[in-house]
Amino acid sequence: MEGDIAGPAPGKRSLSRYYNASQLRADTWQRLKHYSIRLAERNLSARETEKHRKAAAEALGILEPVETYWAFPGQEAFAHLRYLFQKSDYDEMSRFTGRAVRAMVSGSFRRRKIELVSEQREDDEAHDYEAHEDFHEQRPVGRSYFEIMVVDSMSPAQQISLRRGLHAMRRPEDAFTYETVVVPSLEDALIGVLLNPQIQSVIIRYDFPLKSQNTLPPVQRELKRFDLGLQNADPTERGLILAEMLGELRPELDVFLVTDLSVEEIAVRVPANVKRVFYQQEDFLELHLNILRSINKRFRTPFFTALREYSKQPTGVFHAMPISRGKSITKSNWIRDMGEFYGMNIFLAETSATSGGLDSLLDPHGPIKEAQELAARAFHSQHTYFVTNGTSTANKVVVQSLVTPGDIVLVDRDCHKSHHYGIVLAGAEVVYLDSYPLDDFSMYGAVPLHEIKARLLELKAAGKLERVKLLLLTNCTFDGIVYNVERVMEECLAIKPDLVFLWDEAWFAFASLGPTYRQRTAMWTAHRLRKRYASEDYRKRYEAQQAELKGKDDASLLETRLLPDPDRVRVRAYATQSTHKTLTSLRQGSMIHVHDQDFRHKVEDAFHEAYMTHTSTSPNYQIVASLDVGRRQVELEGFELIQKQVEMAMVLRERVTTHPLLAKYFRFLTVKDLIPASYRQSGIEAYYNPEQGWTEFWEAWANDEFVLDPTRLTLYLGLTGIDGDSFKNSYLMDKYGIQINKTSRNTVLFMTNIGTTRSSVAYLIEVLIAIARELEEGIADMSRAERAMHDRRIHSLSEELPPLPDFSRFHDRFRLDKEGTTPEGLMREAFFLSYKEEACEYLGLTDGSIDEAMANGREVVSAMFVIPYPPGFPILVPGQVISAEILAFMRALDVKEIHGYRPDLGLRVFTEAALAESKPQSKAAE
Repeated sequence: MEGDIAGPAPGKRSLSRYYNASQLRADTWQRLKHYSIRLAERNLSARETEKHRKAAAEALGILEPVETYWAFPGQEAFAHLRYLFQKSDYDEMSRFTGRAVRAMVSGSFRRRKIELVSEQREDDEAHDYEAHEDFHEQRPVGRSYFEIMVVDSMSPAQQISLRRGLHAMRRPEDAFTYETVVVPSLEDALIGVLLNPQIQSVIIRYDFPLKSQNTLPPVQRELKRFDLGLQNADPTERGLILAEMLGELRPELDVFLVTDLSVEEIAVRVPANVKRVFYQQEDFLELHLNILRSINKRFRTPFFTALREYSKQPTGVFHAMPISRGKSITKSNWIRDMGEFYGMNIFLAETSATSGGLDSLLDPHGPIKEAQELAARAFHSQHTYFVTNGTSTANKVVVQSLVTPGDIVLVDRDCHKSHHYGIVLAGAEVVYLDSYPLDDFSMYGAVPLHEIKARLLELKAAGKLERVKLLLLTNCTFDGIVYNVERVMEECLAIKPDLVFLWDEAWFAFASLGPTYRQRTAMWTAHRLRKRYASEDYRKRYEAQQAELKGKDDASLLETRLLPDPDRVRVRAYATQSTHKTLTSLRQGSMIHVHDQDFRHKVEDAFHEAYMTHTSTSPNYQIVASLDVGRRQVELEGFELIQKQVEMAMVLRERVTTHPLLAKYFRFLTVKDLIPASYRQSGIEAYYNPEQGWTEFWEAWANDEFVLDPTRLTLYLGLTGIDGDSFKNSYLMDKYGIQINKTSRNTVLFMTNIGTTRSSVAYLIEVLIAIARELEEGIADMSRAERAMHDRRIHSLSEELPPLPDFSRFHDRFRLDKEGTTPEGLMREAFFLSYKEEACEYLGLTDGSIDEAMANGREVVSAMFVIPYPPGFPILVPGQVISAEILAFMRALDVKEIHGYRPDLGLRVFTEAALAESKPQSKAAE
């Protein structure tokens, strides 16, 4: 996605296999090294020499436009490589490419200057580049390296002067070091920040054209999100326009503007991502200091730094925690191996103190408060709060702070169990929303917008809309279904202008790192909607729609893309994220992000009470520090990491699809498999197919109701005859040590993350090939009877799949409005009624007792949450009537861990006598 390569490119070798530009660049350099080595050999025939020379020329042709956007090896060094090739100096070319590739693979160019050109030659016109001296200097150890981009159509001599000027400003005390990339146009600038994740700062000067002279169709196609038809725009505005575009693509970048106009006039119109405006000629020292200062603002980790400093202090421990400073370990004769395993730093940083430079998570005023503010900036929220006992707790905090008894909450039925427990604690009345089913794969998709709007309109017709407080959805789902967050929020706010949204982004924390993903996150969407609703253009659109809808019924509203009233709408969004699941954090490190216009005066006090309720008074400081460091990584290398994460998923997808043996037994489910056509307005069906290569799907991510996160790879097992649970445990884990989280009856789910490497992808491919070969050999050796049994297993996994049950309904005993048309239920009442032993009994799934009861007309009602794990969402909740479809689904489950179900006893259900008891009407209903 982010900076993708899709479709064929000129040359003998098709580039359709390449999804990501960084992978293309790395592989092309490797090929060039190989060709250079071969050309340097003395025993090649003329035919072989010509063959390898042609291949090397093609590789150089691919790399030439790409290297424009990288400081290493740099345009001057690359020109020298071209010169070596043209002179047929293959020995020197081989040395040059070998060293360049080693530096790029190892990252050594980040740590020290790499000398690629070994000697000056009098006849080397291309070597007349003084900037080559840049590669002789040794960088101080420990300094982080990055690259800056200057946008200006300057001459080569001016570029050299610029680089020299910035280099001259370097000081021994500088904490960071950088090299400079110069690009000549607006389009080159956009391509550059997409291609080169090492770019951290952009200096936009005032004289540059719009279009690039390079032809990089795969990357330029991604720029379709912008209107680059800017020929009619005033040239003096191009700097401001580019700054705003960069803010959309990579908001973490530090942008500096150099203008020859009235700097005072420009300063009041610059986008928020512009750090400083310089007039006509930037002062090199000021620019250098501003670049480093801005990087340092993102590099700072207030709490991690404070904790590290605390660990160095000599202290006497006269408080709780004998393990603090490691004393209880180092003085022990029996547990010293724990200290040897973990090392001493973790114990030196263990304390229950909130002084000595530290801070309180429950009432932060120092480094924790600063760390949370920096996290809010990184994740585009108004407020961010750290959570040290997982997103399960984060979910309960948010629900309890927003919801009171009598409120109605619309909930994705297959959301994580923590939301259901949170609703029980808050005492809300629940309206469950059904996701679309994927019966062929025994999994659910996501909740269609039509379903959400229909429920809201029903509640409005029943006079209950004022009591509707919260919509709770999981984005993205465990299986990678991603909502159109903007459309859901906008259309729901058109019906209920102050509706609060809780987006469970437990598996989606990484999404803010890239421009394609980011548009479907809660915080980014909330920011965009507030900006939109304040515009005069939006008000005109709203008024025009209102005129069209006058007198229309609810059926018409369901089919219309509704716009909220700009005078009444309140943007109120919350997101909970498991930082530890998809970013860098110790286990249970999570965050709560808030963008709520009414937070200060309506929610803040209740939020802090809920936070106090669920947060330990002894939070783990190591988790807090890891959240702080994880935020630093997000801001400084998040864009690069998400590029590689998506790339690894796409490589895996392509290899399995194109390998004949793997394709015989396995396939990764496509967009078409997981998202019905009615929710795919773009018509996209797959991210890759062997005939066409990679699919362009920017339009899908911009407009479709649902899209598929490409980093989730659901492997279909139906043709293997092995169910998902057995494949996970008996094959992947026990035989090959590969860990995964989720299975269904005929699938297993693989996920790439920011730590996934090409080696780990290669290992997984090797394992799948080994399993496929084992299957192939096993089938070949089967007797007729064994083959018949194998075929029956395949038929069972492919064809005999029970339909996924929808939520049935709450029993009337747990409904206030028994005669109404809306389905809300009092789950809290059922939950606490189940505490009474005399109100409950067990009915078995295997002895037929539950079937007999239902056949005799009894409404059997669950007294418990029944939750298969994974994935961890309930198929039954307290107070829910049990249906035959639910029983069939339970009996077909392959997972062995089902919370709330005891195989020895059966399902815990309410007695008929308990259900017959009348319940006093609650205060909320009066």
